[in-house]
Amino acid sequence: MSEEQAPAAGSTTSAPEPTVSSGKDKNLNLILDIPLRVTVELGRTKMPVNELLNLTQGSVIELSKLAGEPMEVLVNDKLIARGEAVVVNEKFGVRLTDVISPTERIEQLK
Repeated sequence: MSEEQAPAAGSTTSAPEPTVSSGKDKNLNLILDIPLRVTVELGRTKMPVNELLNLTQGSVIELSKLAGEPMEVLVNDKLIARGEAVVVNEKFGVRLTDVISPTERIEQLK
C-alpha cells in the first residue's frame, strides 16, 4: 500500500463484522443483503381512460388521502410503516411515525 492509500494511524477502513452467536443469526445473515423494493405511497385514485388521456402538464390528480394524513411505506407491496414527508438536503424523505408490529406484518403474509 502506498503512503497515499495507507489509513491514518488509529483509523479503521471498515466497520467490524457482526459476530454470529447462534445458528439463527447465521441464517438471518444469509438474507441481509437481498435487495427489496421500498415504496412510499402518497395516495391512490381511479380514473377512466378518457380522463387519463386528457392529462396535461399542470393537471391536478385528486388522491384518496387528505392533506396531512400519513403516507404509507411498503416493502414488496406489504405495509411496514406510516410516516410524514420531509425534505433533507433538498431531497424528499419520510419520517416514520408508526412502524407496523412484527405480529401485524406476519398476519399480512397470510
